Amino acid sequence: MRLVFFVTDIEAEKANYTTYRLAVAAQARGHSVFHISASDFTIQHDETVSLMASRVPKSTYKDSLAYFEDLINCPKVETLSLADVDALMLRSDPSLAQGAMAWAQTTGIQLGRLARRDGVIVLNDPEGLNMALTKMYLQLYPESVRPKTIITQSVDDIKAFAKELKGDVILKPVQGSAGKGVFLLPRNDFANLNQIVKSLSKDGYIIAQEYLKEAAIGDTRLFLMNGEPLKYKGKYAAFRRIRKSDDVRSNVHVGGTIAKADVTDEMLMIADALRPRLIMDGMFLVGLDLIGNKVIEINVFCPGGLKNAQKLEGVDFTRAVVEAIEAKVRATSYYKSPWHKIQPATL
Repeated sequence: MRLVFFVTDIEAEKANYTTYRLAVAAQARGHSVFHISASDFTIQHDETVSLMASRVPKSTYKDSLAYFEDLINCPKVETLSLADVDALMLRSDPSLAQGAMAWAQTTGIQLGRLARRDGVIVLNDPEGLNMALTKMYLQLYPESVRPKTIITQSVDDIKAFAKELKGDVILKPVQGSAGKGVFLLPRNDFANLNQIVKSLSKDGYIIAQEYLKEAAIGDTRLFLMNGEPLKYKGKYAAFRRIRKSDDVRSNVHVGGTIAKADVTDEMLMIADALRPRLIMDGMFLVGLDLIGNKVIEINVFCPGGLKNAQKLEGVDFTRAVVEAIEAKVRATSYYKSPWHKIQPATL
């Protein structure tokens, strides 16, 4: 199959990202793998779409580091017709689509729509991604698996919410990503609230969310594929993120460490509750951030950290993901082929 990975900016990527581990796995299975950034396509006057796609010069690679170095330093650049692509994986990074790159925020979604028009499998579904452009997306899922939350720009509303909870509150921007702009509001301590709200509201609405005490020991990233917990060779694709003692965030890039996850029945029940909506929205591969019996975030754009799960569990989860993409392509190719059409019986 011809598999294209879309990212916001290849030059801003890193070799250990999940995207390139998936690419290595796909190429090892004999597939033609291509990469494009948000600026690498043209919509022609006849409405066809051409991609200025890059691929690596060698047929096999031992790891994503060597693969990525060749992709950056000595790529083979080819012009592809979008209609000739079998599968397009949208892996844009919202944290990069800011400032001078703000125009790229929805570019992948628009390209995904054009690809679907041309019969290409798009993962994750562009319409689902469009609904998930902000953290408000979590509010579409069952209340029973979400922390108590309000979304507002009002200082008074946040104060009232905090007093009702009688506990600490997490404040974060609706538009944020990668753990940016996350504040802990201690119980009944509103001394800095005005300044926090003023800072966060520059980017829009603010999420005020109950602080879950289990966060003190970190959170768990659990990957779901096709709405099911990603499991391969009896192991779950999951890992724990343990925060630094002086930081309310568990993100690895801000100093959090990783450990093996214990995937509990409680976590699997959360996945069960999320599954119908994830499938309806076409969310093929997502990462859940779980604390206790709640999901605090659903990562749908470029869920990362699969390498951590592979390292801790000793299982190549990328193979399972590529096999699932292959199955989708096989199923779709059947309906694309004219020979499957059967004439209706004559009465």
